[in-house]
Amino acid sequence: MIRDLFFLAGAGLLAGAINAIAGGGTLVSFPALLALGYPSIPASVTNAVSLWPGYLGGMLGYRDELRGQRRRTTVLSVTTALGAVAGSALLLLTPGRLFDSLVPWLVAFASLALLAQPWLRKRFGGEAEGEPSRLIYLGVFLGGCYGAYFNGGMGVLLLAILGLFLHDNLHRVNAIRAALSLVISTVSVVAFSLFGPVRWEAVAVIAPASLVGGFLGTRLARMMSPNVLRGVVVVFGLGVSAVLALR
Repeated sequence: MIRDLFFLAGAGLLAGAINAIAGGGTLVSFPALLALGYPSIPASVTNAVSLWPGYLGGMLGYRDELRGQRRRTTVLSVTTALGAVAGSALLLLTPGRLFDSLVPWLVAFASLALLAQPWLRKRFGGEAEGEPSRLIYLGVFLGGCYGAYFNGGMGVLLLAILGLFLHDNLHRVNAIRAALSLVISTVSVVAFSLFGPVRWEAVAVIAPASLVGGFLGTRLARMMSPNVLRGVVVVFGLGVSAVLALR
């Protein structure tokens, strides 16, 4: 019993740190719940609720980079929340086998898009000055839908979308990604707490550990140069895609 508690706490700490850096911590905490015998659906919704403090820690860790971006973050958060509502409903109301089969490809696409981001921005991102293309709202809506349905690689997808349209330092863009991830997670927590089979005993262990991991991951990400951060996210995202495809 004590060993299981330490196992879940360690998984929560690592998942929180990974989510703060790039997203994809679900691929640590979700298998940990499965390994302890939790059924897949309860494990999925329990994992979503458990990781909310980690997303909060990640956003708070980026508060310096979020300064001066309140209007941009607020508008994008509303659109992302609408997508998250749709994604939560999709998970709770449908089996989503087709969506499951698309998940590895979505993560791989997001990773490659992030790698090619400088070139894509020149071709499709619009001018460096002024408002970004309205396509960003469609992008974050779909990112919210995906993240609420299955948040493995959610951060990679959001960072690719934001970086395509927002002409700013990657750390500032990553700060917005952290804020949108928190929005998606909050919508999921409300939906799954009300309608999903959450196992609260596991939440009580994973949640505080993920909060600490979120703070630590943000500090580590801030120490990286933008190019190094992009490389880390791309490599991790492609790894996530491979794991999901094999699963």
